[in-house]
Amino acid sequence: MTPAFRIEPLSAPADLDGVLEIDRLSFSAPWTRAMYEDELRQTGTAFVIVLRTGTTPVAGYCAYRLVVDELQINNVAVRPELRGLGYGRALVEAALAHGRAAGAATATLEVRRSNTTAQALYARLGFTQVGERPCYYSHPSEDALILTRRVRNLEDDPAA
Repeated sequence: MTPAFRIEPLSAPADLDGVLEIDRLSFSAPWTRAMYEDELRQTGTAFVIVLRTGTTPVAGYCAYRLVVDELQINNVAVRPELRGLGYGRALVEAALAHGRAAGAATATLEVRRSNTTAQALYARLGFTQVGERPCYYSHPSEDALILTRRVRNLEDDPAA
């Protein structure tokens, strides 16, 4: 059972500090503050949502873009000690719901070939591999798998 949480837009400087900390703990090449600030200036196109628990102001986050009819998920991460509780799934579902409400037809993301845990989550959410990006990631260099799915009503989606 997933402990109680809420998901809401990143709204305060302390939220961004929490996102940056999770990035440093999760990725070999984390985004910088300037990268996130640039994303957040793209009002109406770029979004960062955070997951809060009763004890952790930023337990996880999802950064994504809505461009025309596509939802592009850029980053999803949860604090290492809180992984496996369903928070990553909840964040992706929230981004998919936002995309559906905004009229997105598809959702796309890249994932490291070696990140089988994330790949399993995305498969449970209905994503399928449609391609690869050779040497997409650095530190270490690794291919990305390109995953996509149609964005539809989550209540009617057998994969959700």
